[in-house]
Amino acid sequence: MRIATSLVFTVYTVFAFGCLGAQTTVWQPSPGHTQIPIWPKEPPDAQTVRGSERVYTEPDKPVLGETMMTWVENVSQPTMTVYSPKGDNTGVAVIVFPGGGYQELAIDLQGTEICEWLTSKGITGVLLKYRVPNSGPHRDPDVRDPNIPSQVEPKAPAALEDAQRTIGLVRIHASDYHIDPHKIGVLGFSAGGHLVADISTHFEKRLYPAVDAADRESCRPDFATALYPGHLCNWPGHPCSNNSFELNPRIHVTKQTPPTLLFQAENDNVDPIDESLTYYIALKNAGVPVEMHLYAEGGHAFAIRRTKYPITEWPQLFEKWLRTIGLISE
Repeated sequence: MRIATSLVFTVYTVFAFGCLGAQTTVWQPSPGHTQIPIWPKEPPDAQTVRGSERVYTEPDKPVLGETMMTWVENVSQPTMTVYSPKGDNTGVAVIVFPGGGYQELAIDLQGTEICEWLTSKGITGVLLKYRVPNSGPHRDPDVRDPNIPSQVEPKAPAALEDAQRTIGLVRIHASDYHIDPHKIGVLGFSAGGHLVADISTHFEKRLYPAVDAADRESCRPDFATALYPGHLCNWPGHPCSNNSFELNPRIHVTKQTPPTLLFQAENDNVDPIDESLTYYIALKNAGVPVEMHLYAEGGHAFAIRRTKYPITEWPQLFEKWLRTIGLISE
């Protein structure tokens, strides 16, 4: 009887969770960290999501030739998870936006691993699990992306709403998290890099009615970093071409846009270097302090895992840049 019961439990586990832990339902952070819902009730502009939130890995699609990513899809209840430094605390906080084409989230490669690195440098990491799929960028309703035939165009940029809300929450709880409310930045990858540009240029007015006091706080980041960002010169109906360097008209760069740092590889086969170059030119023309690093090798989704290429040293350049703009001391 014990053997039969054990067998039934094993079969149920494999059925429910896929290949022995390769697939689960709701993403959970590592022990010692707690997800915090960013909306007290139903998120604004909530849309129907096909299926429940799901976490999965793709052994057949390795990243960097030897590792894999953990993905989260069907996120309808966005959360933030705070990673606090264990030792020295610089007072700086970085809200991290994972990539995934606004269809899913690369939650470890471009999320938890980044937050763990930040805490090792005395910086508080805040991982935003924003809504996907189809949560941005805000597109014209009569223009569809020909590369995603089944895509449902969002009625509102839900990811941007989540980003605005999260910055307000982090700022109003700055003393609880032992951070400086004037040293809160954003860092994003791929689609998350677009979200960095989006929140850097959409902070004067919330896209949703205020929920509480957190929404009366400024949602302007104090600094911004984007790695291999997308959707900046390549948006539905307007692919990057002929070095036109025409910025997405929904990204309104002004001199109030925060200081920005950009990283990209020239052999990126997903987002061309025109994306970063276009944004760099717009920032430069607006008088925004901006620094950009282009590398010959690195591809897409290099994130923070070590490679043989020079681009793998970008975290050190990020630290130096924070010192350059006066956010951390020598």
